[in-house]
Amino acid sequence: MKILLVDDEAELTEPLYHILSREGYEVDVADNGQKGYELALQNTYDLLILDWMLPQKPGIAICQGLRSQGNTTPVLFLTAKDTLDDRVIGLDAGADDYLIKPFELRELMARVRALLRRSPAFEATTTSKLKVADLELDRDNQVAYRQGRMMNLSDKEVKLLTYFMQHPGQLLTHEQIYQHLWTEQEQPNSNVLAALIRLLRRKIEEEGPLIYTVYGKGYRFGD
Repeated sequence: MKILLVDDEAELTEPLYHILSREGYEVDVADNGQKGYELALQNTYDLLILDWMLPQKPGIAICQGLRSQGNTTPVLFLTAKDTLDDRVIGLDAGADDYLIKPFELRELMARVRALLRRSPAFEATTTSKLKVADLELDRDNQVAYRQGRMMNLSDKEVKLLTYFMQHPGQLLTHEQIYQHLWTEQEQPNSNVLAALIRLLRRKIEEEGPLIYTVYGKGYRFGD
């Protein structure tokens, strides 16, 4: 699932970007309203997180502009404006939720999850079975099937393959994959990911390649 975060406070956007990425979301970040508005017009997102007060174009104007064009992407406003009138203005502009600064990141993440449940892409991230090309994954039973051949998978292989299959054709960087598979406390050796990729390839690529290395950057999945 893809999220656009538009906020000019680096002390907020940096930790939020890392948390969202670690949870498996694809995140674009803009530090001014005009850039954020252009990204929202050019791309398809499952959620927009907008600061109300932004340089060049305020969040409220971004929301109004998108809604006037029929864009129904859920919008979560972040703002220091805490009066009832301000909340009414934000909701009337088309916002779906409203979070007053300062806030706890865990509360923001709860709001994000609640809004994303409204997205059509939500079912694709929660279903126990996934299919890309001729590969099928049954997460509940930790097995994959390709052209009638069954493969048993470890917990980490299931998690890695799920991440790949939820983002077909997208470049997933080494950092994104590490953040998705391991917590900061685990801190695996730098060779662990490469070893896991090799093991997964041996299991799923007998009929042809599916995991492609983008040298120096990461991996892309799909036939």
